[in-house]
Amino acid sequence: MIDAGARVIDSSPMYGRAEEVVGDLVEADGSRDRFFLATKVWTKGAKEGLQQIENSFRYLHTKRIDLIQVHNLVDLETQLVTLRRLKAEGRIRYVGVSHWNASAYDELEKTLRREELDFVQLNYSVVEREAEKVLLPLARDRGVAVLANRPFAQGQLFAKVKDKPLPDWAAAAGIASWGQLMLKFVVSHEAVTCAIPATSKPEHMQDDAKAGGGPMPDAATRERIAALFA
Repeated sequence: MIDAGARVIDSSPMYGRAEEVVGDLVEADGSRDRFFLATKVWTKGAKEGLQQIENSFRYLHTKRIDLIQVHNLVDLETQLVTLRRLKAEGRIRYVGVSHWNASAYDELEKTLRREELDFVQLNYSVVEREAEKVLLPLARDRGVAVLANRPFAQGQLFAKVKDKPLPDWAAAAGIASWGQLMLKFVVSHEAVTCAIPATSKPEHMQDDAKAGGGPMPDAATRERIAALFA
């Protein structure tokens, strides 16, 4: 990941031992300063939320976490109070909210309009474009950074292009794989800060990271990409 130039690691207390594994690896090679570490709080109650957050600090072996997000908007107001206090103390750099399903977009919109947030995480892909209507423009206008999850629609996009060759124009657009094509569509949106594709295979991670370099699709190329999955 370091060699590929990637920086963001988005984890969660819900992802098994992910925080512990990340923390152990980052501590072992002294690479903490090279990464933007993000995680989540997903529980009810101030005491329970703080305990989960303190566990994240311990598992990640860090005195400061770059971003903590209230996942699925659970007990939002309670957890935001805690996160903002920790941000004021310098233990957290950024505060955000996250969700993975378009069914929550109405509530996400209300939250973005009401709260002062640094980040929002939401699902966005070439076949899940509902966020383009309101949330992405709103985040841009409010100065809120966007983490896009599910850029492969949980793998559904690869099933659509299985055994199909890349289009002839892909190479000229700096695209060398279907994964890069899907990711470039996501990160080329002006409101998107970063895509978090999620993979368990190092070779896929290395290929995904290449989507962050080279030319980005212009409006015409984005529509070409969308047409492939229509």
